Amino acid sequence: MSDEKNLKSVPLEKRHVELGARMVPFAGYSMPVQYEGIKTEHEAVRTSAGLFDVSHMGRVYVTGKDAIAAVDRLVTNDVSKLVDGRAHYTVMCNDAGGIIDDLVIYRLTADRLLLCLNAANRDADLAHIEEHLSGDVELDDQSDQTLQLAIQGPKAQQILQQLTDYDLGEIKFFRCKQIEVAGVTALVARTGYTGEDGFELYLPGDGGEKIFDALVTRQDEGLAMCGLGCRDTLRLEAGLLLHGQDIDQSTNPLEAGLGWLVKFDKESDFIGRQALEKVREQGVKRELRGLILEGRGVLRPGYPIEVDGTEVGQLTSGSYSPTLEASIGLGYIDKDAARASDAEVRIRRRTVAAKIVDFPFYRRPKKS
Repeated sequence: MSDEKNLKSVPLEKRHVELGARMVPFAGYSMPVQYEGIKTEHEAVRTSAGLFDVSHMGRVYVTGKDAIAAVDRLVTNDVSKLVDGRAHYTVMCNDAGGIIDDLVIYRLTADRLLLCLNAANRDADLAHIEEHLSGDVELDDQSDQTLQLAIQGPKAQQILQQLTDYDLGEIKFFRCKQIEVAGVTALVARTGYTGEDGFELYLPGDGGEKIFDALVTRQDEGLAMCGLGCRDTLRLEAGLLLHGQDIDQSTNPLEAGLGWLVKFDKESDFIGRQALEKVREQGVKRELRGLILEGRGVLRPGYPIEVDGTEVGQLTSGSYSPTLEASIGLGYIDKDAARASDAEVRIRRRTVAAKIVDFPFYRRPKKS
């Protein structure tokens, strides 16, 4: 939580309050945590659609003839493989291979990229990027001048389609397109953080409220107003990691199950490469695993994980899953015990049986 006296406001804060949101400090901002309730909002996203304001996220543009090469040296994934209108997920590491942040990079043109950063890491990310950025490039932080909305769920396309003449079916997964939405020019991307189909809208400051209000009027069509509370339970079910809990500079992508983001064979060198090559050669010492509680209780970050009476790890995330109707969590487990099937989680003064499982815990149904 943040110091309430120094909280920033997202541009739509007044509208959230008017709509009945409960506001809480998060990542330095006053943000809506819930409207009707976390479980209700969670289920709406899984079955219909939910609208999130995620304007607290960082939105940074890197432009110039060397933009692609410069960003490629900062991250583990291969930015050179992107084409216009495509995006990919990646991590940015320090020299020791620790994860400074996980982010999504959108290639808008050959000389213009958009980096979507985690809100809590924005200042540190920018300092790191500025220190290591090289070549003919410019950095433009538009986080405070723009808005970002997310509409997620099986009815997301149907609802958003009513606000644009562009066929949203043309925007495939991890693709983006600049189009007119409710008369406002917006970058619309088929990305999200819930495990459901949906879109993220990158909006100008002077037009974001117009699109937000146009979507709010669609609540009678199955669109729910959603806060950060259900965003966390949704992402946990989908096995999507949270920086600052599941990953940080003390963790590396190989132990976090993000090895697929590390392109050791890409042409350009990248920060952390030597450290990660050493981890790959020697093997990881622990693995991030999923847990499902079998007894009573709710898994929370920090709870110890035991196998055969010995502590072998600690939970990094945990919550009740409305979809599974069980308590689920993520945690790092010592390599020798990571592939066990049975474990116990110490909840205060008692231990409760749990299963160690692969994640994600939930995958959205395939379209017929």
